[in-house]
Amino acid sequence: MPRTSDFSVRFWGVRGSIACPGIDYARYGGNTSCVEVRCGDHLLIFDGGTGLRPLGLQLKDREPLNADLFFTHSHFDHIAGIPFFASLFSASNRFRMWAGHLRPQRTLRQVLCSMMIEPLFPVPIDIFAAQTTYHDFVAGETLRPHPDVSLRTAPLNHPNGATGYRIEHGGKAVCYVTDTEHVVGQPDQNILGLIAGADIVIYDGTYTDEEFPRFASWGHSTWQEGVRLADAAGAGRLVIFHHDPSHDDAFMDRVAAEAERARPGTIVAREGLTLTP
Repeated sequence: MPRTSDFSVRFWGVRGSIACPGIDYARYGGNTSCVEVRCGDHLLIFDGGTGLRPLGLQLKDREPLNADLFFTHSHFDHIAGIPFFASLFSASNRFRMWAGHLRPQRTLRQVLCSMMIEPLFPVPIDIFAAQTTYHDFVAGETLRPHPDVSLRTAPLNHPNGATGYRIEHGGKAVCYVTDTEHVVGQPDQNILGLIAGADIVIYDGTYTDEEFPRFASWGHSTWQEGVRLADAAGAGRLVIFHHDPSHDDAFMDRVAAEAERARPGTIVAREGLTLTP
């Protein structure tokens, strides 16, 4: 397959659990998970955290849009930006929304309707003017939103379930693996298979190995486990993602320095960062 250079990743929200405004978070950003992926002319968005709002403002000049929005899961920090995503209020736009963790008990549309309902929210999901469809799959399936874009998926170890994604386009691969908890000393085979040989791996580095024992069963991993997995899978650049709200810019600077020493080329995700595989 020929390799192309029209594949890019841009970070709009890199924080986990809750948005963190303020000067202590200015350098890496305080918005929750949202990643924009461009595969040629195709727009793929991963997660709808508060970072989805500034992305929507930037997309205004590019309408009409024909795009896909993939959710890792539906915990609030990953869907909080949906009601404030300007692109959903334009009738000229088309969106396909995808989730792989809800069947058979629920559907994605049901979950989003449950968020946008009184007295939690003043208007229902029907206020969206964009042509929006909802697609529920089972993590482990391979999705083909476009003929030249393939998404392999895998289940992740997270309360209520979550999905990891491997986006393949033009002979390159980017993996988005967040909200997953590892078992110490037992590399997750689902993740190893998903990220094998990938050019970029975005991984849940919420904690450090030192912090991890205090947060067992919370559903998150460490940047050091990301290093171990990337090494074992022969993956390319590792990107540490889903920063804990207690980790301010100074803390993340220390993580960045330690991660670079542990695996040269590893970087810490920050809002506005754009990468090409």
